[in-house]
Amino acid sequence: MSNADAAAPLAGGPGLELRGITAGYDRRAPVLRDVSLSVREGEAVGLLGPSGCGKSTLARVAALLHRPSAGTVHLLGERAAGWRHRAPRAQRTAVGVVFQQPRLAADPGLTLAALIAEPLRATGRKTETAGRTEELAAAVGLTGELLTRRPHEVSDGQLQRACVARALALRPRILVCDEMTAMLDASTTAALVAVVEDYRQRTGAALLAVGHDRTLLERWCDRTVAYRTLQGGQEDERHGAGDASAEVEAGGEALRSGRRAPADTSAG
Repeated sequence: MSNADAAAPLAGGPGLELRGITAGYDRRAPVLRDVSLSVREGEAVGLLGPSGCGKSTLARVAALLHRPSAGTVHLLGERAAGWRHRAPRAQRTAVGVVFQQPRLAADPGLTLAALIAEPLRATGRKTETAGRTEELAAAVGLTGELLTRRPHEVSDGQLQRACVARALALRPRILVCDEMTAMLDASTTAALVAVVEDYRQRTGAALLAVGHDRTLLERWCDRTVAYRTLQGGQEDERHGAGDASAEVEAGGEALRSGRRAPADTSAG
């Protein structure tokens, strides 16, 4: 990553705060009820829970993609002032998000290079596009040849690498990774966790990592929170590695922070 990524303030201030969130897709039967969670700048928090429990809905609320029926979201100490494209640009661009299923999150008509550059073009930063795309592609292990392909021409792992690069394009201060590695093999999981950790440690970004793999989350994050304990505003924590030099293991492969992802040159 570039020196520009290292220009963020020191860790420790307010990052992401969810206060008394009630949300769902039917007001009569909310998925979340009075849920509170906080992540400070520079901190990695794992949100642990089984499939279908509502943790992905909470992740969407945190990323300003789903409006709760009650409660507030605070980003970097300021209350969220809108949702989706109605949110102020400064708040929208402060959050980078990676979803579980890259094929549902990617425009099938874009090349991987264009996919990575999407946020830059959308915010009028065209002069940065070429250099930033090349830098991010190298960081996530995508070769120049892969950047010319479209989603149907690459594997899920290659596409998710591009989605991680896209999430980092605007140098977000908050990262939300919703089951980012659930569909990936061990080596790609290792590579992408290492990329996210390298970015977090360089910038002091706050990280909310949502998943159901307790071993991965406890080794990756400073602390993990069980989703079932969040109702009513309480957080039941388990402390993870909490050390910038800690290793995270996935499928027997060690992930060490600060390591560039190995290039993925396999066929799609």
